[in-house]
Amino acid sequence: MANVALRLKPGREKSLLRRHPWIFSGAIQHVDGEPASGETVDLLASDRQFLARAAYSPTSQIRARVWTFEDEPVDKEFFRQRIRSAIAARSPLLLGEGPGVRSNAYRLIYAESDGIPGLIVDRYDDILVLQSLTAGSEFWKETLADLLLEETGLATIYERSDADVRELEGLEPKVGNLRGNLSSFLFPITEHNLKFNVNLQSGHKTGFYLDQRLNRLRVRALAKDKDVLDGFCYTGGFTVNALAGGAKSVLSMDSSAEALELCKENIALNNLNLTRQTSFEGDVFQLLRRFRDEGRSFDLVILDPPKFAPTAAQAERAARGYKDINLLAFKLLRSHGTLVTFSCSGGIEAGLFQKIIAGAALDAGVEAQIVEHLSQGPDHPVALNFPEGAYLKGLVCIRK
Repeated sequence: MANVALRLKPGREKSLLRRHPWIFSGAIQHVDGEPASGETVDLLASDRQFLARAAYSPTSQIRARVWTFEDEPVDKEFFRQRIRSAIAARSPLLLGEGPGVRSNAYRLIYAESDGIPGLIVDRYDDILVLQSLTAGSEFWKETLADLLLEETGLATIYERSDADVRELEGLEPKVGNLRGNLSSFLFPITEHNLKFNVNLQSGHKTGFYLDQRLNRLRVRALAKDKDVLDGFCYTGGFTVNALAGGAKSVLSMDSSAEALELCKENIALNNLNLTRQTSFEGDVFQLLRRFRDEGRSFDLVILDPPKFAPTAAQAERAARGYKDINLLAFKLLRSHGTLVTFSCSGGIEAGLFQKIIAGAALDAGVEAQIVEHLSQGPDHPVALNFPEGAYLKGLVCIRK
């Protein structure tokens, strides 16, 4: 048993009985003891009945994140079993990609969905990149790092604990070698037989948008003989796949000159025709308006913007942004053209996103159909008791 406990207010145990792993500060009636940040505590009903064992976070609104709903020790062997389970769950999903197909970059540990709240681990070939996002994962970080090397047989872990959410947990950003040593921050990976250079030190997230791996492959299949617009292209994941799929032309837009340069490098890395690709640096909203005013049109438009609404509180403002860019995209689409549009905002649920896109089409004066729903790949599983794990929403729409 843990030495300290959080007693909940009467009736506030309902979410735990549904096995949701979060307890908010307002649900707590009393703290028994003086738990340190990240320390393991028992969660008790108001009548002191044991409910779960969790990590304590004194500064976050999410005051406790559940490790286990069983009365069991939370120790090194507990985390070893969680890591082994996560590794085993991915092997059949990611290695069986068909004869002659190779990928060596994927998400190995996905926080709550793998029973280790706050821990993100992405594998880039023989390098692990770790993000510790909560007080609990920070408390156990050294142990977790040791276990990851033991269970994978690898030697290098690079830490990218620099996400804004750490501030809510009272944690400072940390970036650097956690185990072993990187010889270069620019690291080559293979995804569905295409090569990409990933900047592990300063790239978005842990360096690459691994959650889009299957959607990039889908764009490859859609792009043949198409004039393609890739909005928010970053380092060219969709651009490279479109060119590999036989796109007639690809116009890639991003606000980062550094990302666009790496996009060009990734095109060259795959021996694809650079004359078929054009880069535009600038605000994508403004560039889309400019292209509309110039009367440009495309067969395939891809919109993969950054997170507009991390939480539901920002949903209204974010909805305006999503509607604006998608309205412009519909205006730029040729008849029977295809829009592939995404939202990675946790505050925008799938039904609302679909309504936003419907409103964009209506205001653009076009008729369109949804022909496919897209999501994050199987290396980003969604635990049934934690629907918040499903954050990536994508639609494939055809303009009539």
